[in-house]
Amino acid sequence: MDEARIEVRTLDSSAGFSLTTRRNCSMPPQALVWLLVFTACLSFAIGIGFAWVGAWPVLPFIGLEVAALATAFFAQARRAADYERIEVRDGEMRVEVRDAGRMSVHSFHPGWVRLQAQRAGEEVRIGVRSHGRELEIGRHLDASGRSLLAAELAGRLKRYRDGISS
Repeated sequence: MDEARIEVRTLDSSAGFSLTTRRNCSMPPQALVWLLVFTACLSFAIGIGFAWVGAWPVLPFIGLEVAALATAFFAQARRAADYERIEVRDGEMRVEVRDAGRMSVHSFHPGWVRLQAQRAGEEVRIGVRSHGRELEIGRHLDASGRSLLAAELAGRLKRYRDGISS
């Protein structure tokens, strides 16, 4: 199962904080490029060897193999940089979501936001809700990571609210 990747930062403003969750990527995109180049060179070297002994019809299939592998690596690399950042400062809770290159920002008032955790068997879904709006968070994490995120966010929101009301 994926390991949770949650980064926590305390911000300069009073009791402000930032939580960032990231997808667990086993290989960074740069390593995928090098792996693709190595695999393509190896495949074409083997294909040229076969073509040299007369089995030239192998070459188009090697090209298809490398193209399919490149497509799969590209799809994985697009998702590698996905993240969710939950930032509370100056009376605003911003949830920044980057998903497959698209960025969206959602704003909530931290005093009014409610954290909802729903369990369905092994799965855990976390949502932040305020004034009729709800946003699911922790989508890049496994069930244990979502539970960890819910506990961390609940504790930090409580400390933030306590710091504001004092």
